[in-house]
Amino acid sequence: MEDPNMSLLIKRPITVRVIVTTRWKEEAQQQLQAQLQQLDAQLQQLEMQGQRAIAEIQKQSIIPLSPQASQQIENIQGQVNQKKAEILDRKNQFLQQLQQVQLLELDQEVVQSVQLESFFRLEKGDNIVSKMNVEIVVKDGIVEEIRGEI
Repeated sequence: MEDPNMSLLIKRPITVRVIVTTRWKEEAQQQLQAQLQQLDAQLQQLEMQGQRAIAEIQKQSIIPLSPQASQQIENIQGQVNQKKAEILDRKNQFLQQLQQVQLLELDQEVVQSVQLESFFRLEKGDNIVSKMNVEIVVKDGIVEEIRGEI
């Protein structure tokens, strides 16, 4: 027998849209600049760690370097270069994001990378597509609008 009151509680993603303001642009740029500085510090630290490890191997080895010591140095340099490439790739992504933020026009709506979730009750006869599409529009931290079926 079918229960006419049967429903499901479903979790859905909520898209957060931000209205671009001068304040938002400044905050976004500051956050990206801080992340870029953090990556620069990581690069410096990585370089120093690599140099220290290589110096330690050279100090412990006799001159000329044994094939084993040379291989260890090559391995360290390879690891440092690989990690450096990963950090530089992330830095490049942040630089691109910074450029995109600078090009945004005031009062333009952009999707923020933050994803929220909420629950909703789904019943027989409901349009699941319209119930799944919910957005929140925020301006300087204040909710301006909620779009979609709550």
